[in-house]
Amino acid sequence: MIIIIIYIYPIEGKPLSAQAAASARNASRAVWLKHLHQWHWVSSAMCLMGMFLFSITGITLNHSSQIEAKPAVVRQQATVPAALTAQLRAYAAEHDGAKQPLPAAAEQWLLATWKVQAGGRAAEWAADEVYLPLPKAGGDAWVRIALEDGAAEFENTDRGWVSWLNDVHKGRNTGTAWNWFIDIFAGACLVFCITGLLILKFHAANRPFTWPMVGLGVLIPFVIALLFIH
Repeated sequence: MIIIIIYIYPIEGKPLSAQAAASARNASRAVWLKHLHQWHWVSSAMCLMGMFLFSITGITLNHSSQIEAKPAVVRQQATVPAALTAQLRAYAAEHDGAKQPLPAAAEQWLLATWKVQAGGRAAEWAADEVYLPLPKAGGDAWVRIALEDGAAEFENTDRGWVSWLNDVHKGRNTGTAWNWFIDIFAGACLVFCITGLLILKFHAANRPFTWPMVGLGVLIPFVIALLFIH
């Protein structure tokens, strides 16, 4: 009886050892899946509004020639005070052909006259005039001041909200804060894609169509780009 027990125990011990190894693998797999799912849903939550915005503007950009834009142009005129004109004339003599911001007094005059915030933007200086470009998302604006008589012009062009959204998509004239957002959003999208791919890898054994679908996702845009983009 003792011999039989000793003989059977090693045989039964092997399945127990394999079962323990399988349990360890399953536990490790569960830990990895838990972390991947956490990173995946957090990155997807961060990307939600950005993906919604960039998806819509991707369509509007792709069909920009079919979406009519009716620019609204506003032109205004004023006369710069004589003292300020003399100051600008002297400043232009020192910076002829250069790109330098307007003096603080000129920026204050623009703000008070047309509510234009120059914000230290570089102006183009010449002996007879100063030109201040004010590009913006969804439109354009500029100020020109004739230094001989102080005659000033302000033009503001608004091309509509679709043009604004398209410029936001491209990061055109949107400022430093939005450019930072685009970079952070792109990083979150990468985390979302990579964690999604790894989650697919974990579930691929039980989902036979996983890798064929991933392959199609890679192959279709590659073939279209190769055959139809010239």
